[in-house]
Amino acid sequence: MITTADGVRRLADRLSPEPLVACDLEADSMHHYQEKVCLVQFAVPGLAAIVDPLVVADLSPLAPLFADRSIRKVFHGADYDVRSLHRDFGIGMTNLFDTMIACQFLGEREFGLAAVLKKRFGVELDKQYQRADWSRRPLTAGMIDYAVKDTTLLIELCGQLEGELRAKGRLGWVEEECALLAQVRMTQRAEDVPLFLRFKGASRLSSRTLAVLEEILRFRDRRARQADVPPFKVLGTETVRELAEKKPRTVADCAGIPGLTERVMERSGEGILRAVEAGMAVPERALPIFPRDERRKMGGDEERCLKALKGWREERARRLGIEPGFLANNALLEQVALTAPRTMEALDGIAALREWQKREFGAEMVAAVESCR
Repeated sequence: MITTADGVRRLADRLSPEPLVACDLEADSMHHYQEKVCLVQFAVPGLAAIVDPLVVADLSPLAPLFADRSIRKVFHGADYDVRSLHRDFGIGMTNLFDTMIACQFLGEREFGLAAVLKKRFGVELDKQYQRADWSRRPLTAGMIDYAVKDTTLLIELCGQLEGELRAKGRLGWVEEECALLAQVRMTQRAEDVPLFLRFKGASRLSSRTLAVLEEILRFRDRRARQADVPPFKVLGTETVRELAEKKPRTVADCAGIPGLTERVMERSGEGILRAVEAGMAVPERALPIFPRDERRKMGGDEERCLKALKGWREERARRLGIEPGFLANNALLEQVALTAPRTMEALDGIAALREWQKREFGAEMVAAVESCR
């Protein structure tokens, strides 16, 4: 466990000659309003190390390691980790290899780390720590053991997966996906942007319901910030949805709404009802409108092209033994259908199309489009 600036510098020196470094992190997003990285784990042959950024906040000596293109950084499910390292420490990433993406492109049906380690190495991770509060100190022996196990087999796993991908001719697919993943960043919510824009299903709600939903979400956010807990611990998603749709005006009206226990009502009932009142008081002319997708709508010919492309994808994915969405997602197929390419060169105008998709399957996509002309 590394808890000093000197320890971080020495770790960076120790890792810098390594060709592959396994990495992981633990955060406290399930327990606090403002999530943060609580541990950063590393493993190479002969060494497993855990850095405690709650004690030593300056991780800048490790930034060159993550930026070094000659060192492959091996993660499993790296999306959140890449975003968090950049948000909390300004650390960027190059030469990323995500073993979860590798498993997906090999057709593994269960690709969570626990399932993969159990299948390939017979190692079981203690799932009780997956939702642990990693900001608590001191860490228990079990938590430390879990954090170490998350990384110690990743390099060996990477070697296995690379070999299997190479044998199937898919290593380049995964490397391109990982290069794109290395560039993802957290999006910061602007203060003047409605909270309902991030609420699942809000696009289907009426303007009045959106107004009530927004006030409830604001109340929940304020209360979560005050209590330093994630918003879902104040009011769950389904509870918020029911409140917005039913618009209770009294305590009695709240009866039967899932999640509104006696304790929740004692703590938040008054605030909930005030939020509903505020939403109901918004004048008609000021009611919010959910912004509609500006994407071009499909005509009959384009719908037929999309159907043909989906049929091609299903059959091709079946032969490859992978999930269709990993081969090409629906948004991409819609863009191909709208573009209706007649040549491989015409595919260049489709921004969402990966190079590996164009190289391996571009001609087949064009043929699928041609088949429905």
